[in-house]
Amino acid sequence: MKRFVVGLIGFLFVFSAQANVEADTLRDEVLKDLKENVLHFWEKYAVDPSGGFYGMILNDGTPRPDEAKGVVLNARILWTFSTAYRLFGDENYKHLANRAQRYLIDHFIDKELGGVYWSLHADGTPLDTEKQTYGMAFAIYGLSEHFRATGSTESLMQSIDLYKVLETQVREFENDGYIESFTRNWQVPPKYGYDGTGLASKTMNTHIHLLEAYTSLYRVWRNEGLQKRLNTLINLVVDKIYNPETNHLKLFFNNQWESLEDIDSYGHDIETGWLLTEAAEVLEDKALLKRIEPIAVNLTDAALKEGRNEDGSLIYERHGADYQRTLSWWCQAETIVGCVNVWQISGNEHYLHAADKTWEWVKARMIDKEHGEWFRSVTPEGMPDLKTPKASMWNCPYHNSRMGFELFLRLSAH
Repeated sequence: MKRFVVGLIGFLFVFSAQANVEADTLRDEVLKDLKENVLHFWEKYAVDPSGGFYGMILNDGTPRPDEAKGVVLNARILWTFSTAYRLFGDENYKHLANRAQRYLIDHFIDKELGGVYWSLHADGTPLDTEKQTYGMAFAIYGLSEHFRATGSTESLMQSIDLYKVLETQVREFENDGYIESFTRNWQVPPKYGYDGTGLASKTMNTHIHLLEAYTSLYRVWRNEGLQKRLNTLINLVVDKIYNPETNHLKLFFNNQWESLEDIDSYGHDIETGWLLTEAAEVLEDKALLKRIEPIAVNLTDAALKEGRNEDGSLIYERHGADYQRTLSWWCQAETIVGCVNVWQISGNEHYLHAADKTWEWVKARMIDKEHGEWFRSVTPEGMPDLKTPKASMWNCPYHNSRMGFELFLRLSAH
């Protein structure tokens, strides 16, 4: 019996050592891609000599100088290079972060009525002046990270000002949560949402990124009111947006939190699992973390079971009986981070293998080895969509760079 126990301990040690080797390899390969491919692409192609960053860059790196500039793209560039500077200390990363910070503050922030504009003309003058809550969330996210990386008190103060705008103008007090969008002067818009067609006054996507933004701000500003709102946001996601019967998220709501659509968005499911975990950890609330961790596992399990292909890639979503099987870049990045997160929660190496398998698919199908960065979309048959730009209102360095930062931090201390 003693020999059996000793042998079992030896087997487990070898198995754990193998997992460590797998994790180290995954970290090193992702870090190399982050520094030499993803960040390099944006350093090389994104800077607009006339100010800020180009609003659109085609797949081959060709800029479109006359395209509109979106606040989400600018704020995500700000966050990305702030984090890159904080972690790696490269002065060029700091220069790009400072450039993004200056442009956001000088051009996107509405200094008269508060909040941020959704988009600008290429020359930096306002274009779409509606106040999208999603855009304000990313402005907070980028500016608070810029303060964390550089110590800029201007960035911190602007983050706090935007937080106060959200709590006074955007928060819906009767049922709690945050309204999706407003006119420039904070009136009800003709239609809710950044695409101008939405009927939902509250959405999953905006709330999970407000969660992310408030988590980032709370790291650097330990304000009691913010602490309470971050805790409330976690509970809103868990109690109103998460569906414990399906282990998916509901996406669109009215003010009363009644669900308006039957959609499962697999990348958002996995992303939300690790964002919830991160928020509870930053709050240093062990009881809350104990509640969150099984939900993160459930969200990840359901998405992997229902949305993942045999080759490791993750499809986009289910809408009713129809499946959108497009393979989007951001879904793959979130799958890798989410699986590593659940591996660290559970100790089950199945999730580490799942992350590694998705990374192998990314290397084979999604990394653009000719022009750099990742293709934004790959067909179900594995062919890249060469017409989709690398940079646009939504396409940015945020999801895959964040994956690289997360794996660098998580797998350097495993």
